[in-house]
Amino acid sequence: MNAHRTIDAVWKLESAKIIAGLTRLVRDVGLAEELAQDALVAALEQWPVSGIPDNPGAWLTTTARRRAVDHIRRSQRLTRKQEELAHELERREEPEQDDVLRLMLVSCHPVLSTDARAALTLRLLGGLTVEEIARAFLVTGGEITRRIAGAKRTLAEAGVAFELPEGAELAGRLRSVLEVVYLVFNEGYSATSGDDLMRPGLCLEALRLGRLLAELAPQEAEVHGLVALMEIQASRSAARTGPSGEPVPLHEQNRGRWDPLLVRRGFTAMLRAREAGGTPGVYVLQAAIAVCHAQARTAEETDWARIASLYEALARLLPTPVVQLNRAVALGMAYGPQAGLDVVDALLADPALRDYHLLPSVRGDLLARLGRHQEARTELHRAAALTRNEAERAFLRRRADAFPDAGPSGPTLGGAALAFLGRDDLDVATVHSYGQTLRRLCLALGERQPLDSLTAEQVAGVFATAWGGAAARTWNRHRSAVRSFGAWASLGDLAAELERRPETRARAVPLSSAQLDALWSDPEVPLRERTLWRLLHESGAGVKAVLSLDVEDLDLDDRRGRAGGAWVSWRSGTALLLPGLLAGRTRGPVFLSERRPGPGRVPAPEDLCPETGRRRLSYARAEYLFKAATRPLDPAAHGFTLHRLKARPEPRRAG
Repeated sequence: MNAHRTIDAVWKLESAKIIAGLTRLVRDVGLAEELAQDALVAALEQWPVSGIPDNPGAWLTTTARRRAVDHIRRSQRLTRKQEELAHELERREEPEQDDVLRLMLVSCHPVLSTDARAALTLRLLGGLTVEEIARAFLVTGGEITRRIAGAKRTLAEAGVAFELPEGAELAGRLRSVLEVVYLVFNEGYSATSGDDLMRPGLCLEALRLGRLLAELAPQEAEVHGLVALMEIQASRSAARTGPSGEPVPLHEQNRGRWDPLLVRRGFTAMLRAREAGGTPGVYVLQAAIAVCHAQARTAEETDWARIASLYEALARLLPTPVVQLNRAVALGMAYGPQAGLDVVDALLADPALRDYHLLPSVRGDLLARLGRHQEARTELHRAAALTRNEAERAFLRRRADAFPDAGPSGPTLGGAALAFLGRDDLDVATVHSYGQTLRRLCLALGERQPLDSLTAEQVAGVFATAWGGAAARTWNRHRSAVRSFGAWASLGDLAAELERRPETRARAVPLSSAQLDALWSDPEVPLRERTLWRLLHESGAGVKAVLSLDVEDLDLDDRRGRAGGAWVSWRSGTALLLPGLLAGRTRGPVFLSERRPGPGRVPAPEDLCPETGRRRLSYARAEYLFKAATRPLDPAAHGFTLHRLKARPEPRRAG
């Protein structure tokens, strides 16, 4: 067998135990992973030459522990405790049984964002490489690296202990682990983006983690409930897609293609959950719903009344809009489509479902069963516009187009929006701003809505859902766009029911030294962003002023540049980066976009670089990139604005 393939297989099986054992001893999950990686590198170097050892897992464990001993002995800050740890490592004690469970609890600690928890868990417990995790979630390797590094940094700063909590705290931490495992499974089972409906690798990894957790926490009913739920859902994988990769709804699936082994494993896990006792939790209830589906030999034999009652119980424990939407499906199947539609219509104004494509998809199904085919067609087209998964989008469009089109003969909202944005008198920035508003209207109301039926009341409903909690400045910007569109389309004041909000700008809190150090030391940050961020931090100038800088107005020797009628100055950090960014250019904007503008978006001459043909970097794009890069640093995982790069004011000296 190929040595590298063997090493890869052994690593995926043993890495969690190795890292967990090392973390218990060195009390630093980041250091533990580095030591384990050192052992992996040693295996890659030695095994192809010396051959695969008889017990590869033990070889990796022993090598990693030796690396730990070497690290401790090299440390300049040896303490008596560290000496004791070194002796303990030399005795090569067997790892504690609970080490892997401890590592799970640390990797899924609630102090981390959901994305960071998922990435760190797959890295430490799944043994996946950064590239494998990035491919699974359709993001860049740099983004995953930032998430993992940010997670380790957050755990260290929060002082998260490598200990087993007790009582209510243990239950809360286990819930966090279950949430991450199910998130990974769902991303594999129903991919939120990309070309394929499923990513089987993620499903398998989540199942492996769930089964492992069930071994480590055998008395926890919710753990067995999650395993039962995933086993039964995974059993349908082969039947969920058609010959061309298109989705096949549950009631249309060939149940003969369901995997009987996984179904039996799901039933067994459900029995263990019941044996564990206690009041059924959210995963046990969802598993019970999955069992109802699996027990029915045909779709027609499904006990929908039982499923509806289970969703009723689930909604009391987990009163989320998504649970209510699933409950609506069950009610529609058990008691008729109108019963389901009543629940769905009550969810239309919920901001949490604003971009959730299954809301219009479910509503379209219920409307079709009521014979309201034109409305169903509109809803299914809305669902297709909202989903980011290509296979699902094509499926929804085919379903929508199966209904006869008795649409409007006059202008539609979507057509009018395109015409409005295509006017010659709008600059690029205005088109971008207005486009955000009109795209939201089209997504919420449907591109095919007759233009003459658009009302101020409908617009107010969209605003309440989309921007109800937005800052006053954002609300007013979208309000202004709607008024301009209404006046252009001769529809009157579409913002008549929208009051202008008073704007008060809160002062942005500058980033801390630790956060700035994390930015400056991130090797994945491109040169353009690194230079822009340094310049903003060192100059204290506004974002628009810095983005307006032109190469010909720079004085690199004096470390300053003219922006309009003022000078922007910088210090050594920016001075080191600017020459590389300019790359010999003598004219045009300092900060350029990634690509050349399309023929329909020709910028003003002053915003176009005559040497590269690329346009000036926009404020919106610069802000987006900074937010994306700083999400791992933000406890709320939203990311920061560029205004927070301004340096903290120096404290005044007494006297």
